[in-house]
Amino acid sequence: MTEQQTPTPLEGDALELAKLKAGLTAGLTPAQSARLIGADEATLIADAAALVAEFTPSTLAPPAVRSGGDRGPDVQGTAGTVAGGAAAYRRKHGLDEDGNRPSTTKPLPTSTRNPFAEPAYRMESR
Repeated sequence: MTEQQTPTPLEGDALELAKLKAGLTAGLTPAQSARLIGADEATLIADAAALVAEFTPSTLAPPAVRSGGDRGPDVQGTAGTVAGGAAAYRRKHGLDEDGNRPSTTKPLPTSTRNPFAEPAYRMESR
């Protein structure tokens, strides 16, 4: 008959090394691995697996709602390319192909009259 061996309890540096090994194998950081509880490797491995399972979400959170709705509906006809987006931006803001605004400047006034001068103002000499 085979005898069942009882695991020998670890102590000191061997215990710290076993904690680190069990924690890193389970995906824990060294700081998290130092908090594992157990006296032998099997107990430490089970504790590390339980800790990882506790911190792993069982269901994913729903995606956050974007303020203002989905992005890009005004660019859908351009297959989402950068050039298509730039063309849509130019159309929306009234720019030509070079990105300049069309010339709609008012002609300069032809009179030499000062528009800020008060008509009733006169200089008097003494």
